[in-house]
Amino acid sequence: MKYLYNPPSLVKIIFPSISWNTSNNKVLLTFDDGPNEENTIKILDELEKKGIKALFFCVGNNINTRMEITRQILERGHSIGNHTFFHKRITKLNKEDLAGEVGAVTSLLKDQFNFAVRYFRPPYGKFNLKTLKYLAKNNLKIVMWSLLTYDYKNNLYIVKFAVGKYLEKNSIIVLHDNPKCRNIIIDSIQYIVNQVEERGFQFGEPNECLK
Repeated sequence: MKYLYNPPSLVKIIFPSISWNTSNNKVLLTFDDGPNEENTIKILDELEKKGIKALFFCVGNNINTRMEITRQILERGHSIGNHTFFHKRITKLNKEDLAGEVGAVTSLLKDQFNFAVRYFRPPYGKFNLKTLKYLAKNNLKIVMWSLLTYDYKNNLYIVKFAVGKYLEKNSIIVLHDNPKCRNIIIDSIQYIVNQVEERGFQFGEPNECLK
């Protein structure tokens, strides 16, 4: 069960160049798959109320069709990470397709927003040595997680179980910015904030948490 929510310690030891936890003992909130029209603005509004800066791992095709929402993520002080252009399983791609999936997002954010991407999260959490080599060559740091909430199951009880059992002071938490969790995403954020406060932990910003 623990593997489902928090990857095994051995995996973290084998791949030390990957960020599995924060480096400053602060909690980092991350959101995968956006931007989208159902959730993103609601998430941004809630984070603003709480004074939290998050890292949004965005899909290039979603950025391309929702430029204004993407702009709001950046203008509100959050950071954007690369989550491939079409959310493909990168371990199954050849070298050219991998370069296209990843490079297109980096180029899009640079060209449209003058934003230099620093972080990458592989769709489905899948990577191999080939992808690690490519990402390192292109100065992209892989950010995984230590707390997967399974919010995409749209069940708040699962989120509460995951957070209640696995939240630590240096957690990298995964939530999702997609329609699958639209009914629980705000409640999930609020529950996480309450748990962080009750345990005496602090939220950090991406650039300070991922040094």
